[in-house]
Amino acid sequence: MGWLQSRRLRFLAACVAAFFVLLVALRAVFYLFFSEVGETVTASSGVLWQTVGVGLRFDLRLALLLVLPLFILAWLPRFNLTTSPFMRGLAQLYLVLATLVVVLIYILDFGHYVYLGDRLNVTALRFLEDTAISTRMVWESYPVVWITLGWLGLTALMGWLFAVLARRLLKRPARAIRARSLWAGGVIVVVLVAFGLLGRATHINWENPVPLRWSDAFASGDKAVAALGLNPVLFLYDTSQLDSDPYDLEAVKRYYPMMADFLGLPVERRGDLNYQRHVTVQPYRLDTQRPPNIVVVMLESLGASRVGAYGTPYDPTPNLDRIAEGGWFFEHFYVPVTGTAKSIWAFLTGIPDVAPEETASRNPLIGHQRMIVNQLDGYRKLYMVGGNAGWANLEGLLTRSIQGLELYEEGDWKGGNVDVWGISDLELFKESNAILEQIPEDQPFFAFIQTAGNHRPFTIPPNNDDFKVRDDLSEEELRANGFRNAAQYNAVRLLDYNIGRYMEMARQSGYFDNTIFVFFGDHNNRITTLPHMPRFQEVLRLESHHVPHMIYAPALLKPRHIHEAVSLIDVMPTVAGLIGLEYDNTTLGRDIQQPAPEGDRTAFVVLREGPAPQIGAVTANHLARLNHDGEAATLHELYTDKPEQDRAKDQPETFEHLFNLARGFYETSRYLFYDNAIRDEHARRAAKDGAD
Repeated sequence: MGWLQSRRLRFLAACVAAFFVLLVALRAVFYLFFSEVGETVTASSGVLWQTVGVGLRFDLRLALLLVLPLFILAWLPRFNLTTSPFMRGLAQLYLVLATLVVVLIYILDFGHYVYLGDRLNVTALRFLEDTAISTRMVWESYPVVWITLGWLGLTALMGWLFAVLARRLLKRPARAIRARSLWAGGVIVVVLVAFGLLGRATHINWENPVPLRWSDAFASGDKAVAALGLNPVLFLYDTSQLDSDPYDLEAVKRYYPMMADFLGLPVERRGDLNYQRHVTVQPYRLDTQRPPNIVVVMLESLGASRVGAYGTPYDPTPNLDRIAEGGWFFEHFYVPVTGTAKSIWAFLTGIPDVAPEETASRNPLIGHQRMIVNQLDGYRKLYMVGGNAGWANLEGLLTRSIQGLELYEEGDWKGGNVDVWGISDLELFKESNAILEQIPEDQPFFAFIQTAGNHRPFTIPPNNDDFKVRDDLSEEELRANGFRNAAQYNAVRLLDYNIGRYMEMARQSGYFDNTIFVFFGDHNNRITTLPHMPRFQEVLRLESHHVPHMIYAPALLKPRHIHEAVSLIDVMPTVAGLIGLEYDNTTLGRDIQQPAPEGDRTAFVVLREGPAPQIGAVTANHLARLNHDGEAATLHELYTDKPEQDRAKDQPETFEHLFNLARGFYETSRYLFYDNAIRDEHARRAAKDGAD
């Protein structure tokens, strides 16, 4: 056992141990301060320890990988870690830089998880496309200075530790070690390192040994539990290596007959992957003397779990509740994919944004899309946003796809910016209303108003008319009923207050009675507990997709409660049916007033984003969820005591039907990105530039 006295081996082993302890400590920080397990998500101790065990093996793998380069410096023939001060200095520099990068990735991972509920992966690179806005949002939302000091302080501490290890282990007198002992020790070290990198010591197929993979962390089927088993450094690398083909043409063809049935395509129009159907004026069109106006209000980061009409306590949304009571109220309404840009894309194009690594709006080859909005002949088309419309390249999508669009954004408003997202929502509503009420009564218009206040940093502007912050509820009460803290609770209240003020202003204008108001949330943000919601929302991770939706036109529409599952992509076809529009529908959205060929109306959702997403098909009563390639498929009955239980074997017909719809939707959506795109001069130039 003389090889154990090796100075180099002891130093390298100590470095591995130091990195491993650091990674385990960071894992503990994630569990204690960021994970939802133990707070909003329950897991058995067996599942929990199994998942954490996967994570610890990932941590050991990363610690070994970080130290492996030093093996070369340690055993160079003449100049090595024991003989050369320069080599020791080089090793010290490498260790400090490695620590600096690793800790930074963990910091970004913590912020990414708080913001989106996912461990850091390659999709986060999309934020680099809008560096200025992303940087301002981070600066205004987080204690950047203290985080930076902590980052540098922890790196300095690790640097000091590595220096101490080098001084005590590398510079001590050498001890004689027999050659046979060195060879034996070398074999043992290589075997141990190999097993450490492999990540498993049992259930190994020696003909084709499969190393521990990130998918092992998802064995529980719960994303929040799986997060405990991932290592953000390795996960970021793994996701960056996955292939992301635009679409699988063979899969699109395979599911085309089913999707044609789903869309109600006439038999004579089927063939050659045609999805276009001509929609005539419907008999249920509104009986109006002039075309109704359309005002769409996007409710930033507002999930159904924070709206009183869906059961939320503490009266956060009295104005939206009245709108729900007096209009069309959608009980089971889902956005296909969470995220502001992805929801705007889905609403306007009728295609779920299933782009794996970035929002579809950032792809120059598909930025000019066919839209129902563009077929509103005779309508003025306006888009109002308090901040910069260039976020996620939405401006490119809007201006290229909607002819004659009047875009109002940062710099066009009289009010000053209150935070990174531009002017306050109240000011946005006031100035937008001033523009709309100046439009002549005989001129119909389509207006999209994009709010932003219910978003980090949850700014409460100084000028809010008579809005008053509510501070009589404790943090414990709020956290137990769907709100992170008082700031988030009051941000929701302020959004609702601004909606009420806008409705007051609109009623006093000349356009209110002839206008259809459409309200929808773009996604839900991170939640705490949801005792007021059906249990399936939380345990099946649907709360992020379940958002409020109301269509409100008291002079034109009678109140109605829609129980069926409805998707965001269905909104524009439904509105088109109400106003009596004759149009061509080239995408996946459907008018909810037309029968659903599949029977129980179905909405498509992406439950886990990234290059290897988890997808699903949800109805008012069931959810089928599966990996994008069809693996790990389960069926869940929503309104039961155990919605997490797999019912696939009990209800095989329902399972097969929803399984195929989910797969068909996913593959067809990827294809329609390109099939629905108009290959204009901009797109051709972008394609040429990409080829060059």
